[in-house]
Amino acid sequence: MNFEEYQKLVKKTAIYPEIGRGYVYPTLGLVGEAGEIAEKVKKIFRDNNGVLDEERRQMLKKELGDVLWYLAQLSTELGISFDEVASYNIEKLASRQQRGTLHGDGDNR
Repeated sequence: MNFEEYQKLVKKTAIYPEIGRGYVYPTLGLVGEAGEIAEKVKKIFRDNNGVLDEERRQMLKKELGDVLWYLAQLSTELGISFDEVASYNIEKLASRQQRGTLHGDGDNR
């Protein structure tokens, strides 16, 4: 499966409240799911001495899928192909690497 196929499949399952139409609902869902990943990673350290066992790896895989869903749907709502998002990000990172600015702060490095 490629990003374009995934984005089309995600759109078929996108059902959310009318009040959250457009980019609002997927934006809020994205940050919520990212927070769930952070919570699970925190608990790996709190409850399992930082050891990532197979059970926790599977929980993280599930949450990563949820993040991917919301990211794909947000891209759709913004009228941006997921392929375009991925390509642009790689180009940006390659440019930063070439210029020696991978480290540091700011979006416009």
